[in-house]
Amino acid sequence: MTGGIILPLGTQYADRYRVSRCCMSLRFALFAAASTVLAFLVTSATNSAPPSPGMLVVANQKEHTLLIVDPESRRELAKISVGVNGHEVAVSPDAHFAYVPIYGNSGVGKPGTDGATIDIIDLQQRKIAATMDLGKPLRPHQPQFGPDGLLYVSAELANAVDIIDPASRKVIAEAPTGQPESHMFVLSKDGRRAYTSNVHAGTVSVVDIANRQLITTIPVAKTVQRISISSDGAHVFTHDQDAPRIAVIDTATNILSNWIDIPDYAYASEPTPDGHFLLAVLPRANKTIAIDLQTLKVAKSFDVPQQPGEVLIRPDAAIAYITCMPAGKIAVLDLRTWQLQPNIDLTPGVDGMAWSAK
Repeated sequence: MTGGIILPLGTQYADRYRVSRCCMSLRFALFAAASTVLAFLVTSATNSAPPSPGMLVVANQKEHTLLIVDPESRRELAKISVGVNGHEVAVSPDAHFAYVPIYGNSGVGKPGTDGATIDIIDLQQRKIAATMDLGKPLRPHQPQFGPDGLLYVSAELANAVDIIDPASRKVIAEAPTGQPESHMFVLSKDGRRAYTSNVHAGTVSVVDIANRQLITTIPVAKTVQRISISSDGAHVFTHDQDAPRIAVIDTATNILSNWIDIPDYAYASEPTPDGHFLLAVLPRANKTIAIDLQTLKVAKSFDVPQQPGEVLIRPDAAIAYITCMPAGKIAVLDLRTWQLQPNIDLTPGVDGMAWSAK
């Protein structure tokens, strides 16, 4: 061929082999780049707050309302008027109803009206389904469902925990606490015992729920507020209101076994389901702290809006929600990354919370 170069047969195959290898290398490079992008997207999705499998139900005691909030979009979906005032809320196991005890227009131990009812809200129709009359002034405060399906409500003026059948909407028994101002309580996993924080008595009552009897009263401090129980049920925590410390009570012996020193006084706490940490809110410092339950030392600290008051950990243990009443906000803490997410902006007065599965 005039003006052309005739290559040996082996050389032609070598060139084709080199071209083939070049194409294959390019394909591998493109595949690796795509894999890197995909891995980045997956990691980004994993490190962001996971989608919420339910709704927040929030008592707003200043507005006298119950709020239904989508925590994923951070939007208020509904606002239902309730009595004066509802501080706390519980959601039925089937997520159909919310129960808001109507405490009255004052704070614990202060003069004011004495509530005697519980408002029952239909969460599907988003309206009050009924108002349950407790039969006498009680200042009912905290509601909680037990593993037996019954509703338990702290009844301050009766020095008791009321036991309610949600089917008949009747009080079927009272379990005595033996102390005034039994404001908040926790139940053991089997529901057989309750532990109440008795505010100005400065004590914790241990109550035999099954037999409706007081077991013992544990002196703690001059004044205590709120109470929580470890995920294994071995310890109960309550909060000294005159000193920066949290009491640790051994539930096997019903003895105050230890104190946790903290930067400022705590109002409420909640353990993480894995048992590693105790989240506590410090309202004067506008902080939420995480206490390592192995060392009983503060391990992490977070700045949150004004006067945090209550902590709710989502059932999937991914997120903690912290109400900040004067600010009208709920702080959102991702427990997987220990990073604060954007607040949920509501209205001043947000207080007690419960979780409602979709």
